[in-house]
Amino acid sequence: MNRLLTLLFALGLLAGPTFGQTADNPSDPAPAEYTFRFVAGDDMFYIPWSGNGEELDRLLACIAQNKAAITEGSVPVLVDGYCTSQPSEAENLALAKTRSNRVKTEMILRGGLTEACFRTQNHADKGNFVTVRLVIPATPSEAELEAQRRAAEQAEAERLEAAKRAEEERLAAERAAEEAHRAANQTETVPPVLEEARAEEPEKTECCAMGLSLRANLLRWATLTPDLGLEWRICPSWGIAVNGSWTSWTWSDKDRRYALWEVAPEVRYYMGEKKAWYLGAMFKAGQFNYKLSETGKQGDLMGGGITAGYQLRLNKALDLDFNLGLGYLNADYEKYEVIDGVRVRRGNETKDWWGPINAGVTLVWKLF
Repeated sequence: MNRLLTLLFALGLLAGPTFGQTADNPSDPAPAEYTFRFVAGDDMFYIPWSGNGEELDRLLACIAQNKAAITEGSVPVLVDGYCTSQPSEAENLALAKTRSNRVKTEMILRGGLTEACFRTQNHADKGNFVTVRLVIPATPSEAELEAQRRAAEQAEAERLEAAKRAEEERLAAERAAEEAHRAANQTETVPPVLEEARAEEPEKTECCAMGLSLRANLLRWATLTPDLGLEWRICPSWGIAVNGSWTSWTWSDKDRRYALWEVAPEVRYYMGEKKAWYLGAMFKAGQFNYKLSETGKQGDLMGGGITAGYQLRLNKALDLDFNLGLGYLNADYEKYEVIDGVRVRRGNETKDWWGPINAGVTLVWKLF
């Protein structure tokens, strides 16, 4: 058996130059298909036998030239194994698979490829060999490359021209809309000198402009207690306000009485972009005389607390101020009864109150 294999090996070396190589000139670029011969019934890949060495060198050179495309997957490596020396089809396919793996091992070790680069098929016909094919796309000619370059340049020029036209149309539309808006809002002709002066003036938000305002708490007026006040906006964020209330009512032949006066100064800090919300600190002092039942109460009150509110703008001259105050009040008073038109004292009392001390829905009129 060894003598037979040696004889076949020697015959293969002699027949290799005419039987193992393809018809391509070795000086020509590497072909896309390569064939590797195997001894019948054997799975060993004898590289020096039957021209396999020269074929492998040409394959490795082609792999090196196209390795980037192969590893990226754009150039697949097709491996087909063939075997007809075994008694059954299954045995032929198994031996063809082993031979394909032997050839792929050389490409992995010497060419730096991976198993993912191959597409392998095995066959039980045709003979005892393995073919390797590289599907290399044709290289475009210089004329084709020039045509592609010109087409790309033309497409880019058309894109830039379309973008330029779109930008010009957008700017024209913005100018037209701005002119229409200006024409709709223009109610009087402003001399150029005044227009320049206005442009130089700093912008001022009308809702938080400085000035003096007259105030009237509508809730107090609803209880027949006249209430008026003033607020001075020192700056857009700070204001000083003072409100005063006074009333004096009697009925049932002066047996019933409702009278008071109050003064409530307040410091406010306005917040937000429109300066509509505010927090403040209030001081309150006054006197009262209530007799709504058999016993009347007459005395002094004093206290203060924290206020908060929101000013709703109605127009350029009017605002509506919603406010609430929480804090402490102290009332020191005498109790009395009226007998035959004469007040009869019934003792003193002092009370402390923690909670709401002020509430208002106030109409604000901006004087200047």
